[in-house]
Amino acid sequence: MSSAAIIRQGQYPTGFKRFIIVLSAVLQLVDTTIVNVALRQISGSIGATTTEIAWIITSYAISNVVIIPLSGMLSNLFGRKVYFTVSIALFTLASLMCGLSGSLWELVFWRFIQGIGGGALMTPSQPIIAEAFPPNKAAAGMAIFGMSIACGPALGPLLGGYLTDTYSWHWIFLINVPLGIMATLLSWLYIADQKERRRKNRLDWLGIALLTVGIGSLQFVLEEGNLYDWFQSNMIIAFSILAATGIIFFIIWELRITDPAVKLSLFKIPNIALGAILNFVIGAVLFGTMYSYPLFAQISLGWTSTLTGLSLTPGAIMTAVTISVVQISLRKGVNPKYLVFIGFTITIIFCLQMYFQSPDSNWDSLFVPMLLRGFGMGFLMLPILLISIKGLEGYDLEQGTGISNMARQLGGAFGLALLSNRITRSSALFRNELVPDINTIDLIPSSAVQNITQSFAANGYPVHEAQAMAYKVMDFSVMKQTAILSYLDSFMIVGLACCAVLPLLLFMKSNSKSLK
Repeated sequence: MSSAAIIRQGQYPTGFKRFIIVLSAVLQLVDTTIVNVALRQISGSIGATTTEIAWIITSYAISNVVIIPLSGMLSNLFGRKVYFTVSIALFTLASLMCGLSGSLWELVFWRFIQGIGGGALMTPSQPIIAEAFPPNKAAAGMAIFGMSIACGPALGPLLGGYLTDTYSWHWIFLINVPLGIMATLLSWLYIADQKERRRKNRLDWLGIALLTVGIGSLQFVLEEGNLYDWFQSNMIIAFSILAATGIIFFIIWELRITDPAVKLSLFKIPNIALGAILNFVIGAVLFGTMYSYPLFAQISLGWTSTLTGLSLTPGAIMTAVTISVVQISLRKGVNPKYLVFIGFTITIIFCLQMYFQSPDSNWDSLFVPMLLRGFGMGFLMLPILLISIKGLEGYDLEQGTGISNMARQLGGAFGLALLSNRITRSSALFRNELVPDINTIDLIPSSAVQNITQSFAANGYPVHEAQAMAYKVMDFSVMKQTAILSYLDSFMIVGLACCAVLPLLLFMKSNSKSLK
């Protein structure tokens, strides 16, 4: 019996089988951040420099963001069942090869392939998850998808830190293999092919090429721009020109042809355009805070990768609980606009609390802010997901989903680039403000230098060496303070972005009955 027939007869996957289908749809979300906490270990293991090792993240991000908007067309062309199953298999194979890689560029290549397989899972996963549940529980499926988007980037560092600290970095990839094999088999058995909805469109080769050049180049600029000092680098200038040219010609081409790779005409629908903007901001909040927080916890507070990841767990649990509450609220007719407003407001409060952290911060002082982060994401995810695809069906639904997911991924890339640049520049600014305070005139710094000098002198160092060492200690203290100020300042940037997007809610058209 085909999977479509199973669905028609109401024989929905249950228990472990349903769990595997849901897991396969969201597997790549965890892999987006799972590698970040292991880069130092990978670098030492394969003998790569700090600059080179960044390509492990960049290669995945580029292939991921390119394939996501194309998934609607490819799923339509090959059939959702075949496309989704092959994507899981490709993701699983690439994960295995990443875990077995012994050199940098071998790992970079397979991470690129892994990004293709993982990105391809994003667009069809929403309708697939919804169809893994009976119609009266379809909202529960969407709630699970929303939880995965919010919790995946948070759980990635926890899982990656544990596997790296306990075993080795290879296991952050190899753990995908058994899950991927089971997911491949079960997706083939239980995912509906939906041939009745397939359209025999021509493959838009030029659109694919232009999108690859434009979005791929843009992703590279955002990922690597700060490393090469942005437009001081000829390479970044060249890729920026490629990105602008590719995107402009892509838009012109896609609006002119009958069967576009990405149906940009959907942006004429107000909620699709607004949903893309809101998803863009959510991506920046999700990935931006997941960039700044581990830096603050590990570098400034001295936490391990495992402890840093563990501190994110209460927020992830809060997101899961909150999304369940939001789901019930939507079913009772609560206007999703109000839920989104609450979500952004709580996220702004989270950013304010993080902004006022200090070198004395600990688990207790960070517990409430991380709970608020999870609480805010819970109010944002499900309403925006549903609003973004409201009223779309069939092929348009898959295209709209691809646009929303691409917006979120690009928002994450923009958020990372903005915060990385802000941290670098604010570090220099804060240092220039703090260094003049270390002098022999002001009582507090001069007293500190004198005490440290005396401490070194008491341990047998000559006075002139002891004083030089004391100034080095003070300089290190200034560096630590500037780093902390820079990390915490980045949360204020995220909060301001949330404030800026609030007025857009006035233009949101929502009918809560259609969002059940």
